[in-house]
Amino acid sequence: MDSQSFPSSVSSSARPTPKQAQRVLVLQGGGALGSYQAGAYQALCHHNFEPAWVAGISIGAINAAIIAGNSRETRVARLREFWEMVSSASPMPWAPLVQSDQARAVFNETSAAMIATFGVPGFFRPRFPPATVWPAGSPQAQSYYDTSPLRATLERLVDFDRINAVKTRLSVGAVSVTSGNFRYFDNAEFRRLNKKIGPEHIMASGALPPGFPPIEIEGEHYWDGGVASNTPLDYVLDAETRRDLLIFQIDLFSAHGPLPQTLVEAAEREKDIRYSSRTRLNTDKARKIHEIRKAMRDLIAKLPDDLKNDPLAATVSKAAEENTVSIVHLIYRSKTHETSSKDYDFSRLGMVEHWTAGERDVHQSMRHPEWLDRPQSDQTLVTYDLSQEGEEQIR
Repeated sequence: MDSQSFPSSVSSSARPTPKQAQRVLVLQGGGALGSYQAGAYQALCHHNFEPAWVAGISIGAINAAIIAGNSRETRVARLREFWEMVSSASPMPWAPLVQSDQARAVFNETSAAMIATFGVPGFFRPRFPPATVWPAGSPQAQSYYDTSPLRATLERLVDFDRINAVKTRLSVGAVSVTSGNFRYFDNAEFRRLNKKIGPEHIMASGALPPGFPPIEIEGEHYWDGGVASNTPLDYVLDAETRRDLLIFQIDLFSAHGPLPQTLVEAAEREKDIRYSSRTRLNTDKARKIHEIRKAMRDLIAKLPDDLKNDPLAATVSKAAEENTVSIVHLIYRSKTHETSSKDYDFSRLGMVEHWTAGERDVHQSMRHPEWLDRPQSDQTLVTYDLSQEGEEQIR
């Protein structure tokens, strides 16, 4: 395979996913690393994982919109079209000649510097004149780049009529610039309110300051959801508490990593920690809620019949109901040649590597069928982690 060509689906034995659980795809933010999610989705299609709900933050919101805004038959092609376009400015045909990690790190930094200087096709471009010469308060004074190319790209690649028909549920998160409150734009909720999702909602989720300008929606200005929380997992867990969930969570930053040895490594490690999903925090909270609900059910079972029929007992019994959740967690693991610029290195070589890694990790996780099983009655939430060693860890 050409090292700078996006791969086709890798052959592997497919297996149907359980029908009783609602299948959810959760996509973290991470800029240029987002092609890892696209490759992972391509592999998921091969394994018949058809999400009924896609939730994303930042670049995860863009990938989510492309998935939800296209039919299953065209989604991978649209994802490939997007990632080929954004990496087209930095194909660098001499990249395959780079062999050592040190040389590759220099290559990556050079590519990232080019992106910072010239922008990304169909995504963002430098402001000219620059933001510093515009009067305070003007939209042009609030960011280094103009993201209007992204709107045109979304309008071309995403069928918003399909999104607003809720063929697939879509949830993308952003944070209010003035209040600091987090908000999710959810097409299922919008339909109940007779409102519509548009390109601006996706752009708001990816408006990371100070590079990108805030996006105005209904008189409020929004920044990238990653400013407050870089994963929509907590929203999914809070929004659906009745139906069983089978969640495939694809993260682009790892909370775990080695102790940095240099300033460059320290900068990368800081970014990893800042934008990691902290999945354990969310799952620990969910388990505590489960313990409380289980205690409520056990207590109600011990009540005498006359108290069981009390309206208050019925209310408590309703509140004690819960679903089961299985989370298959994939995390992109940085290579030794990557630095803190990895999320804005849109080189073609990097994009293809990330895409291929996403495919590989999905196929690896599919070797373990236990995650497809419904958790036992005393395990309402189970997480499967793909470790650095390539083996499943269950917790």
